[in-house]
Amino acid sequence: MQARKDMDPKFQWDFTHMYASDEVWEAELNRCVADLPKIAAIEGTLGTSREAFKAGIDTVNEIAERLENVFIYANLHRCADGSEPKHQEMDQKAMGAYVRFSSALAFMDPEILAIPEETLKAFLEPEEMKPYRFYIENLTRSREHCLDAQRERMLAMLGDAAQTPSDAYEMLTNVDMELPKIHDAEGNEVQLTAGNFGVYRESPVRAVREEAFNAMFGTYKKYINTFAALYGGNVKQDQFMANVRGFSSACEAALFRNNIPVSVYDSLIEAAHDSLPTMREYLELRKEVLGLEKIDMYDLYCPMVKDVDFKVPFEEAKKLVKEATKPLGEGYQKLLDKAYSENWMDVYENKGKRSGAFSCGVFGVHPYVLLNYTDALDDAYTVAHELGHAMHSYKSDSTQDYLNHSYCIFVAEVASTVNEVLLTKYLLATETDKARRAYVLNHFLEGFRTTLFRQTLFAEFERKAHEAYQNGEPLTAEKLTGIYRSLVELYYDGAEVPENIAYEWAFIPHFYNAFYVFQYATGFSSAVAIASHIFETGDAEGYLKFLTTGGSDYPLNELKLAGVDLTSPQPVKDALKVFGDSVRELRALLKEL
Repeated sequence: MQARKDMDPKFQWDFTHMYASDEVWEAELNRCVADLPKIAAIEGTLGTSREAFKAGIDTVNEIAERLENVFIYANLHRCADGSEPKHQEMDQKAMGAYVRFSSALAFMDPEILAIPEETLKAFLEPEEMKPYRFYIENLTRSREHCLDAQRERMLAMLGDAAQTPSDAYEMLTNVDMELPKIHDAEGNEVQLTAGNFGVYRESPVRAVREEAFNAMFGTYKKYINTFAALYGGNVKQDQFMANVRGFSSACEAALFRNNIPVSVYDSLIEAAHDSLPTMREYLELRKEVLGLEKIDMYDLYCPMVKDVDFKVPFEEAKKLVKEATKPLGEGYQKLLDKAYSENWMDVYENKGKRSGAFSCGVFGVHPYVLLNYTDALDDAYTVAHELGHAMHSYKSDSTQDYLNHSYCIFVAEVASTVNEVLLTKYLLATETDKARRAYVLNHFLEGFRTTLFRQTLFAEFERKAHEAYQNGEPLTAEKLTGIYRSLVELYYDGAEVPENIAYEWAFIPHFYNAFYVFQYATGFSSAVAIASHIFETGDAEGYLKFLTTGGSDYPLNELKLAGVDLTSPQPVKDALKVFGDSVRELRALLKEL
């Protein structure tokens, strides 16, 4: 694998859009740290007058905006090449400054909550105070879970140490852990990496995907006790914070931040369980088409349609995304051109680069998208997905002020998945070759399996792991592996469940952001509804309005602008009905072939 310095810079991020050089970044970091005493000077003044209240919030947000960009710049460098000691040092410096900022800010929420409600209401009455109203409303909603200033400051000081399980996990998996070599379809020995694992897992040659599967998860098995200690530490922190703030569970605490009832989480799991017979039907179809006597877990990712050439080079993927998103209007198309021309995307894998993909919004600049592109159809979908995130961030940042720009996690996966569904609908509408149409339809079904079902399985694993600890059960490797294996057996009834799949939980970095993954499933369900409406009617007005809302309202309210009400189980049920219909459509199409 190539070192980053040897890669073509035209496929890499341009960091000068944020800071002209690392030296300029460091100077800004030092200025932010030097400004922290301004926050201390605010303490005790917020309730004295409307002017002091507004000035205090503005001062904090001005420093927060600058420091956030300082932190992101360092973190993106670490993601680009975590093996570079300088990048590790930059990230640690930025994190240290952010923890100091959080500690200095610890007084603020308790002080605002100590202001009498009538006084707060009077402060917010003038039109000029409108941008502050939702922030204050959302804050006062948490009144019963907020501690006094001293204890809030103590919790804030834990921030740096609290990153240890996640940081150690990233260093172990992205830098220190070495994966073995495997054999490709031609029998050549090749190095397995986190970036190319998906390619070999999709191989039409069963021996290749089996070897890749066992090499990857067999390696995780070697370190499974370390992974259990890391993840167990994360769960303990989650429960500690929930207990300290008076929540009944870590799940309730995590969902409270976005004002999401736990019933939404429960109804998702219930709906997925109700549709498991359809999942078994899909697995049976996959087994028949692949000509297998039994279907194993490493048989789930390879295309069901053989001999279909569907390589998508990066430049072609960019064009595909533009064509697929034409129903979103000319303004959306121009933003995509901007993303392409300004190096928003870091495209190819290099030594030390973080695995997977993500989009990171940068207020006042533009989003930065990380890819590990390998020319597969899945990679084209990843481009569509991450650019959906990027457009959501950019449009929210451009419409809202800093205080209200950041959309919450619950709606974060909607825009990304709308783009994926639009890409599927575009390909199905334009592709005339039956084999390629079947290939795309198979990909769509895999979206349901890997996003709605698989992420719900992950969500249930998180819930069970946290409940086990809350009930006094030690989170040993054996315990966590047992929970995960039982869920795989439930969700993939009818498939063979080999030993190594039980270690897959250790492969999922999202578990270090507790109760995040269920939002992939709710987001997917929402996106199916939104994209279907746009594709069928050409009406994207409500959806485009949704993209501009950022964090200016509660996420369930924002989704209603796009026509989706997740307080009802209906969107998830409707999505799962589409899954069932698509399974039967693919079965009929494959018969024709």
